[in-house]
Amino acid sequence: MRRLREAASISREAAAREIQGSVSAIAHIENGRSLPKPLEMKSLLALYGVAEQNEKFQSLRERARKGKDWFIGFDQNEVPADFGLFLGMESSASQLESWDAQVIPGLLQTRAYAEAIIRGSDAELPDDEVASRVELRMARQRMVFEEGERPLVWRVIARPALDWLVGGVEVMREQLEHLAVLAARPGIKLQVLPTSVGAHTGVEGTFTILSAPPELEDYHGCVYVETLVEPYYYEELRKIRAYRNALAELRVKASKPETTPALFRQLAKEL
Repeated sequence: MRRLREAASISREAAAREIQGSVSAIAHIENGRSLPKPLEMKSLLALYGVAEQNEKFQSLRERARKGKDWFIGFDQNEVPADFGLFLGMESSASQLESWDAQVIPGLLQTRAYAEAIIRGSDAELPDDEVASRVELRMARQRMVFEEGERPLVWRVIARPALDWLVGGVEVMREQLEHLAVLAARPGIKLQVLPTSVGAHTGVEGTFTILSAPPELEDYHGCVYVETLVEPYYYEELRKIRAYRNALAELRVKASKPETTPALFRQLAKEL
C-alpha cells in the first residue's frame, strides 16, 4: 500500500482524509500493524489509481486477516506488535528461508527444547508465561506445516547450534530425531553448515527471508532480523538481494538437503 501511494505521489495526509481517518492509521496499514477495512481498501486503491486491483487486494486482505487472527487467543503481552507483524507474514509467506546461527529455529523445535530455550533466555519468567510462549511456538508450527497452503521451508543451521545440550541429553536427542523426520518431509529443506568452512557469509548473525505470496506482484517480501532489543524488517530490494546472496553462499557450503536427515540421526546416536 505504501508503494502504491508513493507511486501516485499522494501524501499520507491525503490518504487519511480519503478514509476519514488519521495519518497514524495510514502508517499502521502500511507497516502491517493493522489491516484496512474493506471499504477503506477500496477507497485507497481508487485514490491511488488502481481501482481495478481491488478484488486481488481484498483477497490478500482476507488472507492477511486470517494470518493475524490465529494468535489472537494468546496473551498479547507475549505477542509484541513487532512480532505480531512477523507472525502474520510468516503464516502467509510462500517461502520461509533462513540462516540459523545460534539455536534450532522455533518452527523446528520440539516442545521440550522450546521450553528449555525460553527458560534459558529469561530465568525469571513465571511458569504460566513459559507455558504460554511454548504453546504459541507449537501453534506457529501447526499454522505453517498443517494449515492451508504450505510454504517452502528452507533453513541452513550452523553446526554449533546442534552441539548445545539444550535441556540435557534426552531433550537434545529427541530434538535431533525430530529434525531428521522434518528434513525428510516434502517442502522442507534443511542443511547444516560445518565448522570446517571457516569464515562465511553468515558471520553477522541469524536472519529470515519471507517471500510474499505470488498475488503480490509488486512486493518482494522482506528480511527479518531479530535482536535482543527489537527486530528489523528490510524491504528494499537491494537489501533483500544482499541477504539472498549470503544465504546462497551458505547453501553451497552446507550439507546437501538429501543427506541431512542421516546427519541428524547420526548426531542423535552419538549423544
